[in-house]
Amino acid sequence: MPLSEEAAAFADAHRVARLATADAAGAPHVVPFCYAREGDRFYFVIDDKPKRGAPLQLKRMRNIAINPQVAFVIDDYDDEWHRLAYVLVRGHAVVVGGRDEYDRILAALRARYPQYRVMPLAFATHPMVRITTQHAHLWRARSSG
Repeated sequence: MPLSEEAAAFADAHRVARLATADAAGAPHVVPFCYAREGDRFYFVIDDKPKRGAPLQLKRMRNIAINPQVAFVIDDYDDEWHRLAYVLVRGHAVVVGGRDEYDRILAALRARYPQYRVMPLAFATHPMVRITTQHAHLWRARSSG
């Protein structure tokens, strides 16, 4: 599994990541996202926060349809630079097509983010993306402990 135990623990201790996708011309697009992790897979759902356009028409979703290679970073910033840390993940993204997987991960997202508990998220209307880790790199300015 390309995600080390230390990198997985780092990801699990954080709440938000920044997702980078690219269109057919290679133009980058970066957005924050909330996620759930299962093994070396990360998931996000297109939720009900205000957006421009239908879920599958969002730039990140159009980019994934064209180019499923994505990257994201989960980081710690601190003015004390010896505390800086991040995990950078490169992976392959696809829209979740199975209802069982969708329902299982939606439950995990709802357990992690109380805001999702009151949103009427559904398989038919709120696409979910699975990112399978191909490479992960954890960096710390200095080891803790």
